[in-house]
Amino acid sequence: MSNVPRLPIATNAAAAAALAVDAAQALAKQDNLFVALRRVESVLVAFSGGADSAYLAWAAHQALGERALAITALSASFSRHDREQAEAFIGATGLRHEFIETHELENPLYVANNADRCYHCKDELFDQMDALARRREFAAIAYGINADDTRDFRPGHRAAHEHHVLAPLLDSGLSKAEIRFLSQRAGLATWNRPASACLSSRVPYGTAVTPDLLEKVDRAEGVLRALEFRQFRVRAHGELARIEIAAEELARGFDPEISRKISEGVRSAGFAFVTLDLEGYRQGSLNSLLKIK
Repeated sequence: MSNVPRLPIATNAAAAAALAVDAAQALAKQDNLFVALRRVESVLVAFSGGADSAYLAWAAHQALGERALAITALSASFSRHDREQAEAFIGATGLRHEFIETHELENPLYVANNADRCYHCKDELFDQMDALARRREFAAIAYGINADDTRDFRPGHRAAHEHHVLAPLLDSGLSKAEIRFLSQRAGLATWNRPASACLSSRVPYGTAVTPDLLEKVDRAEGVLRALEFRQFRVRAHGELARIEIAAEELARGFDPEISRKISEGVRSAGFAFVTLDLEGYRQGSLNSLLKIK
């Protein structure tokens, strides 16, 4: 009898997508991923704790053992919850891992929060990882962009290209759903983790990113998490918190008692006004305001 864990019944869109993949095709892509990773002498993996970077960190460990090291960057834009999730994953898997500090908030171009904010964030991250790789004699750096990510506006990818960072998941043609399927098959708790992004992604372009604002967003999202919402964002529009909740959870958000708790909690986090977005959660919703040619 196989020891591979069985996929559970789909309870959300991410789980449903994972169940729908072509298993044989996904496994073939995983084989190609392992082959590519074994060609690398040693690698540092940028690990945020999300499904993609967690799967890549695990795959690198499977392929290279002690010659793979997962790196998590700590700064004001990295939430407390994300740090807890990263620590839990490392504790459960035993992968080699280290935290480093990044200082993107010392860069005025990052603080200005123009459309290329993510470029400056990734540039700082890869600067720090480049320096670490030189000191520790690692041959390469890798990050977890997947085949679906190229459909969205992600200026951080330009920084990765400039730093010659490897993109093993993309090169193997792995989609988000396939990564979730393979992660579940490997027994990784992150297989069904909600989509995550840095706290700065909650701030509209053109609004300065500051540690105080990010802390306020972090506290507000903690309120939604304590109320057991799974997929959500608190978007900061000045004194207004615009809350996006996944479609399958949105009705609960409008329950009078839950609405009251959300409002009280988010206002206690520092916002003057609280609203629930009728369209629900959309990944990268603030990108819709950009005029991208």
